[in-house]
Amino acid sequence: MRAIYCDVTHNCRSQCAVCLTCKLCLLGAFGGFGTTTTTAGPAFSFSAPTNTGTSGLFGATQNKGFGFGTSFGTGTGTGLGSGLGTGLGFGGFGTQQQQTTLGSGLFSQPAQTPAQSNQLINTASALSAPTLLGDERDAILAKWNQLQAFWGTGKGYFNNNIAPVEFTQENPFCRFKAVGYSLMPNNKDEDGLVVLVFNRKEVDIRSQQQQLVESLHKILGGNQTLTVNVEGVKTMPDDQTEVIIYVVERSPNGTSRRVPATTLYAHFEQANIKSSLQQLGVSLSMARTELSPAQVKQLLQNPPAGVDPIIWEQAKVDNPDPDKLIPVPMVGFKELLRRLKVQDQMTKQHQTRLDIISEDISELQKNQTTTMAKIAQYKRKLMALSHRTLQVLIKQEIQRKSGYAIQADEEQLRVQLDTIQCELNAPTQFKGRLNELMSQIRMQNHFGAVRAEERYYIDADLLREIKQHLKQQQEGLSHLISIIKDDLEDIKLIEHGLNESIPIRGGVFS
Repeated sequence: MRAIYCDVTHNCRSQCAVCLTCKLCLLGAFGGFGTTTTTAGPAFSFSAPTNTGTSGLFGATQNKGFGFGTSFGTGTGTGLGSGLGTGLGFGGFGTQQQQTTLGSGLFSQPAQTPAQSNQLINTASALSAPTLLGDERDAILAKWNQLQAFWGTGKGYFNNNIAPVEFTQENPFCRFKAVGYSLMPNNKDEDGLVVLVFNRKEVDIRSQQQQLVESLHKILGGNQTLTVNVEGVKTMPDDQTEVIIYVVERSPNGTSRRVPATTLYAHFEQANIKSSLQQLGVSLSMARTELSPAQVKQLLQNPPAGVDPIIWEQAKVDNPDPDKLIPVPMVGFKELLRRLKVQDQMTKQHQTRLDIISEDISELQKNQTTTMAKIAQYKRKLMALSHRTLQVLIKQEIQRKSGYAIQADEEQLRVQLDTIQCELNAPTQFKGRLNELMSQIRMQNHFGAVRAEERYYIDADLLREIKQHLKQQQEGLSHLISIIKDDLEDIKLIEHGLNESIPIRGGVFS
């Protein structure tokens, strides 16, 4: 097993089916097999303590790095790690009441135990040199074990006296790995938002929302200065519901403030409070707070256990929005299915929101039509009132000027009005045209009434045939017209030739 103790960093990525030496060269990201570290601390820890010991191939003991099932900076096992595992976002940063450093969680790797070292050695033996049968069939068995390791499932038999190795999707040789992106929360600790995931449907939560608020208030001690408020309710896959709450604390002087999210989350993580929440159907709780720049930097610098650093670096380069999104490893089809369900759920929510917006737009269009009709009606009323006001003013002016002689400006105005009246009464001017238009309108109304009484319906196929026949007739007429035009041109040419030849002939006979 010379390759196990190789401490040279290689860049090879060979897919050798028998030899595992090139595969072991990839273990620089995971610590190698039994390599002794004397200066650096855990590879994925936010703290930087010096630690001596061995770091193994698969990281920490049963490290659920890809499933995000452990906490991220909390001592109770929820927080950010659980948030990534359920698609609820991030949470749990800053809740350090039970520990002082962010060193034990998703990206930390504690010292490797001897059992882990034996497990790694057994894994290497199963993949490179099994001794189960003692002949050439061991090479075939090694290839089969490698295939199981690539798939991430199965057992690798390599020795008659040692139990087989259990291959899981967390092993670094599993090929079904990818890196996606999750939205980072932008809520501050002062907002006091805490997420509670219930194993109940959204309909049940909404129908019993008031009872839920009262139960949470009792869990908080029934203090009259505290008020529980629901920020939002959202459906999740597998008949789960996400409820976002915050608590408002009122002081005796009348002021109020929101309880910080970390404080409320720490209260919910107490043993007795957590058991009460579980009785209500709460499966997960987390504080929805934003990540600090230092936490984001630390998270991006250290690739998760089992993820190739090159792939992790490429994922950071391909991040479409580094300010809002953060790369998240995905391992196995279950994780892919979970993200697919979350995506479908978000698509349904977006479609529902689009339907609501479409209904609102239709309602606004109806209101706009009604408003336009009312505006037109009010305009007509305004015009009628203006005419009535003008008539009143005319009568009032007549009464006021009664008994006075016509002044010069009034005489000039009368002459202008007479001129306009003559122009309107002219047969070819406006009045004649108006009379003609009125007569045409009366005729159209008359014929329209007659046609309304006599309605004929034509079959669609027959109408199509008629249109086709008329089209052919139109084309025939167009062709005939073109022929007639050509013949007329020819006749004109003949006449022109005859007119030119007649004087010539007259000159000859003379």
